Amino acid sequence: MQLHFERVAKSFGDLQVIETFDDTIADGEIVALVGPSGCGKSTLLHMVAGLQQASAGEVRADGQPVSHPAPERTLVFQEHALYPWMTLEANVALALEFQDQPAREARKQASEWLARVKLDGFEGYYPHQVSGGMRQRCALARAFIARPKVLLLDEPFGALDALTRMTLQSVLRDLIEEERPTVVLVTHDVDEALYLADRVLVFSQRPARVLESFTLGHIPKTHDLTAFADIRREVLTLLGIDTDTPSAEPRRVERGETA
Repeated sequence: MQLHFERVAKSFGDLQVIETFDDTIADGEIVALVGPSGCGKSTLLHMVAGLQQASAGEVRADGQPVSHPAPERTLVFQEHALYPWMTLEANVALALEFQDQPAREARKQASEWLARVKLDGFEGYYPHQVSGGMRQRCALARAFIARPKVLLLDEPFGALDALTRMTLQSVLRDLIEEERPTVVLVTHDVDEALYLADRVLVFSQRPARVLESFTLGHIPKTHDLTAFADIRREVLTLLGIDTDTPSAEPRRVERGETA
């Protein structure tokens, strides 16, 4: 499904969040949005999901204006949002039951999807009985089971430790390659954006506008980011991170600061 943004702007009262956004995301393309906290990245996702409307301009999916939520556009949050009183299998099956599929068939497919994310044997467990990474695997299974045409990811692994996050990035990448939805990913993790995306859009401070777009599709996708070094440096520089500081962590350069 193609997504088209035509002079999209968004304000909440007197607070302008998105200055203007024009872009076309191709069918099956994976686009990552990175930028400062509060600059409007998640707001863009919510507009694609149909949860919010643009103050100006228009968001279209396959040429049709987006005006309300639809199963073909699935949003995954940082928090897994699983129902604690339901088993993992029941949580995943619910996505199909909401579409009026028979419960028995929905549970069968849910079990199959849990196996695809390496949760076979945990169908009868409740969310509080498994780890955070396992809960997020379940959330991915629930997102994919209805085979959405557009997958919207809002910091899906932000609450996980580094090793679990890298493992789930690989799981997600495999699922995307198999199912081929159009993907829009919001992340503060530049390495995650470079690993998962075909294209990375770097946003300014609020009100957001695109500072730069980086196309990555031609670069082999591995967790070894050596091939991404130059682009990574450019992205970090645009985000105000001084990558030349000889320390364990990059240093943020404040506006107006001299080197």
